[in-house]
Amino acid sequence: MKRLYRQAQIASEDSAQLQTADVLVEGDKIIGVAASIGAVDNAQVIDCAGRILMPAMFDLHVHAREPGQEEKENIATCAEAAISGGVTGFVMMPNTSPAVDNSGVVRTVLESARRTRIGPGLCTSGAITKGRKGEELAGIAGMKSAGCVLLTDNGYAVQNPQVLRRAMEYAREFDMPIASHCELKELSGKGCMHEGRVSYALGLQGIPSISEEIGITRDIRLAEYTGVHLHIQHVTTAEGMGTIKRAKDRGIRVTCEVSPHHLLFNHEHIGDYDTHYKMNPPLRTPRDNAALLQGLKDGLFDVIATDHAPHTPFEKNQDFASAPFGITGLETALASLYHHFISKGMLDWRVIVKHYSAEPRRMLKLPPVPVVEGGTAEFIVFNPARTTTFSRDFMKSKSLNTPFLDKTLQGMVERVVYRGEELLAR
Repeated sequence: MKRLYRQAQIASEDSAQLQTADVLVEGDKIIGVAASIGAVDNAQVIDCAGRILMPAMFDLHVHAREPGQEEKENIATCAEAAISGGVTGFVMMPNTSPAVDNSGVVRTVLESARRTRIGPGLCTSGAITKGRKGEELAGIAGMKSAGCVLLTDNGYAVQNPQVLRRAMEYAREFDMPIASHCELKELSGKGCMHEGRVSYALGLQGIPSISEEIGITRDIRLAEYTGVHLHIQHVTTAEGMGTIKRAKDRGIRVTCEVSPHHLLFNHEHIGDYDTHYKMNPPLRTPRDNAALLQGLKDGLFDVIATDHAPHTPFEKNQDFASAPFGITGLETALASLYHHFISKGMLDWRVIVKHYSAEPRRMLKLPPVPVVEGGTAEFIVFNPARTTTFSRDFMKSKSLNTPFLDKTLQGMVERVVYRGEELLAR
C-alpha cells in the first residue's frame, strides 16, 4: 500500500527553511518527494497542509527501568511513550536491578526490546563497573559482543579516577563511547537541589555547581589522556559549557548533551517544594538557562536528550529531600520545545532535527533518516495548530512524574511512521 502525505512542510538539518512538498511512501521507503505529486493509484492520501514533516527523533538517554523496576516503567511502556512523543529509537540506561553489567543482561534487555513496535530502534548501554559500584570493571568485551552501544554508570559518577581511566582504555579499544554523569559526591553530599539563594530560602541542602564542573574537568582530562570518546550527559552550567568548548577547540574527543528540562526550568520553579522539579543534576539558575539555550543554538551541544526517568507516585509524593531525582520526558520533549522556543522564534526546526534526530544516530554510527527520495520512511508529522494536554489518560508511560502533568502545550505529534508503518495517527 502507498501513502501520499500531501503538502507537508519538510524540516531538515541542512536548512532553517521549511520545504513544502508531497511525500510518497511505499513499503519502508520514501519513493517520492516533490513540490507536487499527481494522483497515485490505490494510495491513501493524508492532508498535511500546515503540518511539519520531519525525521523521527532519537534519544540517547532513557531509563526504561527493566529489569527489576517494572512498577515504574518497562521497555514496552517506555517504547509506547517514545512513539507518543515522536521518538523511534533510544538508548536504555543500565541502572536497573540487576544492573546491565554483563552480556547476559544485555541479551535479556535487547530480547525484550525486540518485542516492541520499535524493537530495532532500541539500544542499550552497559555499566562501566560491576553493579555500578565504581570499584571493579564490568564485562565490557562481552557486553560489546552482545550488542551494547556505549558505557556509563549513569546516575553515579565513577569516583575513582584510576578505575575510570582503565574503563576508558578498554572503551577506546572497543570503539565505544563512555557517557559520563559528572559529579563529585563529596561536594554534592546529601544535597537535593541547586545550592544558592533558593535552597537557602527553602531550608534545603544544596548541590553546588562546582560538583558538576570539577567532574567535567576531571573526565575531560582523562579522556584526553586515554583518547576515548567521552560523552558528557545533561550539562547544566555555563561554566561547564566553557570547559567543554575549550576541550573541543583543542581537539579532544568530547561530545555533550542538554536536556529539555534544563533549558526550560530553573531552581525558582521549586518554590512550593514540587518534587516534579527535583532532578540530578539539579535545575540551576536563569543565567544557566540562557547559556544552555545559546549553546544549543551555537552547536556546542551535540545532542538533545531527555533523561526520561520515571518514578511511582508513592516515591515522588514524599517530602522534597526524600523523593528520588528525575522526571519523565519522552512524551513531552518535542511539544515543550515547540511551545516555549520554536513558536516564539527562539529556535528553528533545523536545530531540533540535527540535535534530536540526526546527531544522536551518528554518534552510535547509525544512519540518520532524512526525508529524501530513496530514504527510509521514518518520520513524524507535527501539527503546530493543535494543542496537547498531558493528562493521565493521554500519557503512555507508567509514571506521571512530569511538571507538564495536566498542562496544555501548543503543538501535537499527530503521526509517527517507523520503517513505513504508521504507529500513531491522532
